[in-house]
Amino acid sequence: MKVMSFSREMEAMRRIAAQAGALILRYAEQGITAEDKLDDSPVTIADKESEKLIVSELAKEFPADGLLGEEGANKPTTNGRKWIIDPLDGTRDFVRGNGLWAVLMALEVDGDVKAGICHFPVLRKTYTAIKGHGAFCNDLPIRVSTIRDISKAVLCANSLQKANQFAWSKGLVEWMGQFWSVRSQGGGPDCMMLVSGQSDAWLEPTSQPWDLAPLKVLIEEAGGKFFNMDGGSSIYAGNCLACTPALEPELRRFFVRQK
Repeated sequence: MKVMSFSREMEAMRRIAAQAGALILRYAEQGITAEDKLDDSPVTIADKESEKLIVSELAKEFPADGLLGEEGANKPTTNGRKWIIDPLDGTRDFVRGNGLWAVLMALEVDGDVKAGICHFPVLRKTYTAIKGHGAFCNDLPIRVSTIRDISKAVLCANSLQKANQFAWSKGLVEWMGQFWSVRSQGGGPDCMMLVSGQSDAWLEPTSQPWDLAPLKVLIEEAGGKFFNMDGGSSIYAGNCLACTPALEPELRRFFVRQK
């Protein structure tokens, strides 16, 4: 079966993500004030203007495709293709002045994410993946680690302030104690550590599809495992777990068996 390259789509994502990143950096130089959305997450003018730019450019390039964006973009698909956008992932980091924020974009085709990009302007790193073609950071191939022993593994855990809504939270600290080290930098950076072989497992207890769409294809193309706490493998499940193949049984044992 022929593997589609989606090279034109990736070229567009690279260009548009770079433009959005440059726009956000200009707003950062001016000083930023954040507002609270209904879910208490912050939003800035940079988030909103970045999404406007991305939506406009995608509409020019791929006018028939659907759109779904964190800041309200929502165009139903009529051809099975949908662009999923987080125009500024890591707004909390952005407003506090650190560089752990990114522009996230992905293309979903008939319910399957086919290509994605995570562009970190401050870190000067761009992670890309096309299904069937591998994962890359600044055009160099990346892979998950070969770590098999949990006592030698690094765990990245995000949004732990929300963990108490889950049954597994009662045993979480003890379970994390098995790992060689635990890190928490935020969803995007944590995931990029995993796909680069710098960590070995990632926990994201609460998420939206725009948080996960490009990360899923990056994880899978880097040789990792992506799954949800209900045992599925969807960007729409509201959470995700990801890891090296050898650690999948242990993560499933602890998280998937509990609700």
